Amino acid sequence: MPTENIRTYDVIVIGAGPVGENVADRTAAAGLSTVIVESELAGGECSYWACDPSKALLRPALFRADAAHVPGLDPAVKGPLDVAAVLAHRDRMASHWKDDGQVEWIKSVGIDLLRGHGRLAGEREVTVETPDGDVVRLHARHAVAVCTGSRAALPPLPGMDQLRPWTSREATSAHQPPGRLVIVGAGVVGVEMATAWQALGSQVTLLAREDGLLPRMEPFAGELVTERLREAGAEVRFGVSVVEAKRADGEGTGEIRIWLSDGSELTADEILFATGRAPRSEDIGLDTVGLEPGNWLTVDDTLTVTAAPGEWLYAVGDVNRRALFTHQGKYQARVAGSVIAARARGERLDTGRWGLHSSTADLEAVPGVVVTDPPVASVGLTAQEAERLGRDVEVVDYEIGHVVGAVQYRPDYQGKARILVDRERQVVVGATFVGPGVDELLYSATVAITGEVPVERLWHAVPAFPTISEVWLRLLETRRDA
Repeated sequence: MPTENIRTYDVIVIGAGPVGENVADRTAAAGLSTVIVESELAGGECSYWACDPSKALLRPALFRADAAHVPGLDPAVKGPLDVAAVLAHRDRMASHWKDDGQVEWIKSVGIDLLRGHGRLAGEREVTVETPDGDVVRLHARHAVAVCTGSRAALPPLPGMDQLRPWTSREATSAHQPPGRLVIVGAGVVGVEMATAWQALGSQVTLLAREDGLLPRMEPFAGELVTERLREAGAEVRFGVSVVEAKRADGEGTGEIRIWLSDGSELTADEILFATGRAPRSEDIGLDTVGLEPGNWLTVDDTLTVTAAPGEWLYAVGDVNRRALFTHQGKYQARVAGSVIAARARGERLDTGRWGLHSSTADLEAVPGVVVTDPPVASVGLTAQEAERLGRDVEVVDYEIGHVVGAVQYRPDYQGKARILVDRERQVVVGATFVGPGVDELLYSATVAITGEVPVERLWHAVPAFPTISEVWLRLLETRRDA
């Protein structure tokens, strides 16, 4: 027979991914008793099925691409990747899908971990069904933080259960490259997994409903990535979508037959749907506090759920849909933890634009890196977003390959940089870099935008020679000479 017991904490965190761990770390450090509830692996999506394993698959492909263009190295690196070695490294980076290390860390900082499925059961109440069937009732003196993240959203195609398609989880944890892989989706997951599996030996066909890849970024980013994917042997098709897909045996194995919106057909060994994300909120008891199960949770800048009165319920990370990046979720977690601690002490909140208790960077300066060949790094607005918002900006472009540091990186360097300068305030409000090594340029752009550094002052931030970061100087010179 299941048993039931009741435990009281200052703070209950539902979800032990990077976001939940950071919320709990902040509240525990503030002296608040804290418990994390986790139904899967402590460490969450990023550690086991997203950031860590995906980059482990991608880095060898990018390093080989760079090395193949360096004089003296290129003959040695043109052969195929050692697939077994790459997958073994991926497994290590995913901790072999065991969370012992994360559990040890949680305990070391004074946080309790309760395994099981957590559901809200009223204001400041959570019930947890443990793996052995017991039910634990938790009561929070101050706060409950929902940090359940997001999951892959599959399109409403008939027969999806029998099809058994890949999502991002299967794409990052597969034990061998499929011979033929069809990827549906033009966003980050689609282009990264196309890059990885084509390099590992799959024949990839990437299907984009849109007219280009990476549609939320500057158009030149998607154009350069498309060019390199095609050079690598992948097929990239635009303006098409899947209308039907079936396994040959109808039982989730065997060859897949795919019918497309343009009337054509494909066959594949696996099909990956990278068609967006949905909140993991369908079965966490939202209805018990007057909220709609399965919805994104709307929050204010303190990460407090606006539809739940009483300032006790928080939604942090992907589940609030403000910025679906691990680093932004951890940023929000630091803010939420500070807010919870301040309210518990009865302190006044610092909720100014850049205040300690205000999550604003996820609306104004969100950095992101797409690990493809070439890499794409962006932060802030794109030109299209600026136009949509009615922002008067100068668009300044520069070919990164004209910078000596870039030529040192790769003699045939191809890449482009763009900054957007607010004409009235004379500060940078957006930046996009495409090309090998540009991911390390992103933090400087983020600081420039977040710090609202006047463009004239940026002239005095001298980049080292010869590095790719000299592109900042060239952008400023291009703007001056325009």
